[in-house]
Amino acid sequence: MRTLVLNAGYEPLAIVSFKRALVLVMNEKASVIESVVGDPVWTTRAVYERPAVILLTRYVRIPQARRVPVTRRGVLRRDNHRCGYCAKPASTIDHVLPRSRGGQDSWENLVACCLRCNNTKSDRTPQEMGWELRMAPRAPHGAAWTVRGTERGDPQWAPYLGLAA
Repeated sequence: MRTLVLNAGYEPLAIVSFKRALVLVMNEKASVIESVVGDPVWTTRAVYERPAVILLTRYVRIPQARRVPVTRRGVLRRDNHRCGYCAKPASTIDHVLPRSRGGQDSWENLVACCLRCNNTKSDRTPQEMGWELRMAPRAPHGAAWTVRGTERGDPQWAPYLGLAA
């Protein structure tokens, strides 16, 4: 069982075990916002609701440079597994500016790509091919990207992560 931890400003910070969340609640460092109904935690002295989402009582500063690392899986997820050129299902990634011409492995230079477009494009730029990108590639943002483990999280977390339930 895992628990979503929110900063005092309701921004997602981390995902912790329900035991760690319960310790924070018992030490009055956090309060329970959402709990698992019908599954309490029994101790020798009391019964506590099992936390699904907790809110810290004090604001914790987080570093501004909290960047999402560039990965093949992340690029495919960001582009919804659709080719950046033809919108067909994508299984590979492509450098917009090819690596052979100084293109970097960055969010702004990588797009999801179908195998056919990737092979056709080869080491050329989209402009040389007469192609247009469906959308401008950029670094992903939002709590679902900065907090690890939210992709397979509890449905109760959706409103706090800015996701549709």
